[in-house]
Amino acid sequence: MTRRDFLALSSAGAATLGLQHSGLAKQHETGPIDAAWYVRERRFASLPMGRVAYLEYGRGPAALFLHGYPLNGYQWRGALERLHSYRQCIAPDVMGLGHTEAAEGQAITPEAQVVMLAALLDSLDVKSVDVVANDSGGLVAQLFVARYPERVRTLLLTNCDVDENNPPQLFMPVARLAQKGLFVDRVLAPELKDLQLARSEKGLGSVYTHPEQLTEETIAAYLGPLVASPAKKQQADAYAAALRTNVLVPVRERLQQWKGPARMVWATADPFFPAQWAEWLDKHLAGSRGVRPVEGAKLFFPEEMPELIAEEAKRLWRA
Repeated sequence: MTRRDFLALSSAGAATLGLQHSGLAKQHETGPIDAAWYVRERRFASLPMGRVAYLEYGRGPAALFLHGYPLNGYQWRGALERLHSYRQCIAPDVMGLGHTEAAEGQAITPEAQVVMLAALLDSLDVKSVDVVANDSGGLVAQLFVARYPERVRTLLLTNCDVDENNPPQLFMPVARLAQKGLFVDRVLAPELKDLQLARSEKGLGSVYTHPEQLTEETIAAYLGPLVASPAKKQQADAYAAALRTNVLVPVRERLQQWKGPARMVWATADPFFPAQWAEWLDKHLAGSRGVRPVEGAKLFFPEEMPELIAEEAKRLWRA
């Protein structure tokens, strides 16, 4: 599938598929979840914050999967394949990213994402969740625990912002460029047109363990929605700019008061979020079940190693 074909399919799917929640998603029959399947199964919830895109797949207690920047719920496709028999898997696109359309004037900050997620779960009549998160999704996950501790049964965190490493200094050039409204146009849009650039150390490839395996379809799934309109560009930039502010130190005590089971699965070759921060979480989360290092892996390894995420999630859920 070419990038052009995928974007056309995305537009058609968004216009014709279910605009409201209508029960549990049907089961995927055979084979891997691909971009076309994601388009067919994508749903939208009309919330005060905007029109929120999400994927719901499976049966059982609910699990909430939170993606990183500049990705979307498609990041979790491999995990959903492996976990939908155990959980009602919910993978939203946060405001500013993916196919979610934030309302005009809506703040797009980590704190606002938390309120949006609670509203989404309410719309689905979900009272509590097991949370699985990566990168900026892990930041939002910790804020969610701090604000709604009673709604989180377990917490599985991969490389993400932690306490004083929020944001990591390596992210600040991105945030500053986004604050000027230039990050999407100058950095992400060129990658959408040039697969080699996207796979390189100057592109998304820098945060993947195996960048050579990034396909044109995957790049289009992530970056295509962000350049679809001036409003989408502005929202993606706004979210990146908002990530420049430390919001975790102020909730440190509330996070430490939560006693649910937690587990950290941490890439060791990620310069943004070094392993010392997984150790910080292990020390300060009352219900921590320890840290599993993933040697040689980089930030977005959960997408590349879904079997590892599924293994750790099932183990934690049994706790």
